[in-house]
Parts: sequence; C-alpha cells; structure tokens
Amino acid sequence: MNSWEFVGTFLLQLAVILVAAQVFGYLARFIGQPKVVGEMIAGVVLGPSLFGLFWPEIQQQIFPADTMPVLYFGAQLGVGLYMFLVGLEFNTNLFKQQARSAIAVSLAGMLVPFTVAALLCLWLLDMPGLFAADISYGNAALFLGAAIAITAFPMLARIIYERGLSGTSLGALALAAGAIDDAAAWTVMAVVLASFGGGALLAVKAVVGGVAYATLMFTKVTGWLQPLADRIEAKGEMSWGQFGFLLVLFAMSAYSMEWVGLHAVFGGFILGIAMPRGAIVEHLRKRLEKITIFVLLPMFFTYSGLKTQLTILADWDVMSVALVILAASVFAKGIACWAAARLTGSDNRTAMAVGALMNARGLMELIIINIALKFGVIEPALFSIMVLMAIVTTLMATPLFELVYGRHMKQKVVEKSAVSAQVVSES
Repeated sequence: MNSWEFVGTFLLQLAVILVAAQVFGYLARFIGQPKVVGEMIAGVVLGPSLFGLFWPEIQQQIFPADTMPVLYFGAQLGVGLYMFLVGLEFNTNLFKQQARSAIAVSLAGMLVPFTVAALLCLWLLDMPGLFAADISYGNAALFLGAAIAITAFPMLARIIYERGLSGTSLGALALAAGAIDDAAAWTVMAVVLASFGGGALLAVKAVVGGVAYATLMFTKVTGWLQPLADRIEAKGEMSWGQFGFLLVLFAMSAYSMEWVGLHAVFGGFILGIAMPRGAIVEHLRKRLEKITIFVLLPMFFTYSGLKTQLTILADWDVMSVALVILAASVFAKGIACWAAARLTGSDNRTAMAVGALMNARGLMELIIINIALKFGVIEPALFSIMVLMAIVTTLMATPLFELVYGRHMKQKVVEKSAVSAQVVSES
C-alpha cells in the first residue's frame, strides 16, 4: 500500500468510525442510555464480531492491518486526553463530604470483588487461552479483582450531574466512593504491570517512579502552575502559547509513565488532578473536549472492537466463563456497595442507587483490559469476555438507577412543584 492509498484508507476509516459512533450514540440516547454506551457498542459492531462476520472482505478493505498502527496511535492519544479530562473534573472536596460512608462503600466495593476474583482464578487459571501462560496466581487474581472492582467514574459523574444530584447525599456518596474505587483499582493495575514479566528491577522502577511522579505532581507541580492559572484567570482567556505549553506538559507526563514501565493514561490522569482549578480548567476542557470525545475516543472504541471476538462465546466453555464472570461482577460489586451504604446510615433506596451506579464499568474497563492485553497479561478470549461484561454492566446502570431511585426523585420534584404552586397561590 503506497502513501496515498494509506492516507485514503485511514480517512475512510475515520469517516466510518465517526458515522457509526454518532448513529449508535443517538440510538443509545433514544433508549435512555448515555451516548458513550452506543459508542462502545459501535466499536464492537465495526469489528470481526459483526461487520467482519457478515461482510469480511469489505471490513478488511476498510480496516486493513497496515493502518492499525495509526489507528492505535489515535486511540491511545484519545484515551490519554480523556483521562486527562477526567482528572480535570476530579473533585477532591468530595472526600470531605460523607467521608465515613464513602470509604466504607469504596472498601466494600474493592474487598468483595477482589475476594471473588481470587476464588474465580482458582478455576480460571486451569482453562487455557484466558491468561498468559506464565502468569502467577497472584497477578491473575489482582488483575481480575481490579477489572471487577473498577467503576465507570466519568459516566457516574455525568448521570449525577445531569439529574441535579450533585449537592445531594447520594451524589456526594457515589462520586466520592467511585473516585476512591478507581484510584485503588488503577493502583493495583500498576502493581500488576510493574511485576508481570518484567523482573524485580523493572517492578521497582515502575513502583518507585509512579510514586515519585504522583508525589511531585501533588506537592510541587500544582504550585508551579498556579501563577499560570492566575494569569489566565485575570485575562479571562488562554493564549495558544499557554495551551501549547500545557499540551507539552501532558505529553511529557504521559511519556514519563511509559518510561517507568506503567502506561500513559496514568500520566494524563494524575496531571489532570494536579492542575490548579479555575479558568485554566475550563479553557482546557473547552479546547480538548470536543476533539477528544467526538473524534479520538471513537477511534479507541473501534480499536478495542477490532480485537474483540464475540464469536468466541459460541463455545460453551467460554460462554460459561463469561456468564460466571458477569454474574460474579454484578453481585460482588452491587451487593457490597449496597450493604456498605446501608450499614453506614443510608436509606435502602439511596443504598440501592449507589449499588446500581457503582456497578457500571464503561470506558474505564475497556482502558484497563486494553492495557492488560497490550502487556500480555490476558489473552484475546478473556479480553472479549471482559468487553462483554463492560457493555452489559454499563447498559444495566441507568435502567437500574431509574428503577430504584428515579421514581423517588421524580416524586420529590412533583411534590416540590406542588408546594411552590401553593405558595404562589397563597401569596
């Protein structure tokens, strides 16, 4: 394939990806799901599981192997920038609200899934084609525990903000618990990547490098960037030079995490958390959000979908594993978070809502399993199983939340409106 054919094929890929993302995103919203759910499904549809199954020749023409490195680059840039945006939205003040309940829900949402994962791995490690042949029981259990325990924190935040629950006890509890959960899950994943197949020196380099990077970011970089943030705040705008500097900082942060042996997404996420709050965050979001969410993220979903072989599930042995992992994931996470919320004083409806929201895995799951596949921790069969689990649990989240809490919320709105109408009539 010459350079002109390469460019033309990639542009055709991009057009197909963008159209599929918008169509499936619209369909997802039409049935009451977040747009990101439709985009996740679009990625799987474009892969060998559906498009490649029915029209393999056309699918291969649009997504030839030669163009995969460019698609991979776009996917990694997209997910890195997205995690940077997630870090920018990370509200550290949430930890000051309902700290006891949030920590309890988060601990339960981690301990129970990790216990379930440890039990599952006693069975799964005996099955070929799921984990890497040389993986230890400890690393397998840690990875599966992190994959089951992780929460779709960005989607959880959007559901809460869209429904006006940010200032409620439910909103504060769910957001704080979700943030703690994801931070812990990513930490565990970092340990797995550091220790898997790299030897003691590489593991020490990754752990020490990651801790040093995070410490530097949270203790020094925020202060170093504050004068820049103050200038942007005073002028009410961000110059292209300032924007370019911050992009360089993002690139160097991502590179630093790759260099120590972790993954670029850690660099973007931690930098996002460390950024000073205020106008600087709003300008960064304004310039990065559209291109990241509408162009680059669909490339990530498609790249994941091209590696997902749902036809593998036609084998009963693999399907049985998928069903067990799905059921274990749903009950371990949902029931644990519900029980912890109840034990720390939440009413049953609020506790069930927390369990429903915390059970979604979404994009965070896709990121963590893509990293695991890249580093050789898991095989394609387990990757496909975990993609299915991510989609199903994400699809479940909104309907379950509406079922257990939505009616209550709507009733409160009706009652509030009735009270307001009565006050107006009396006045």
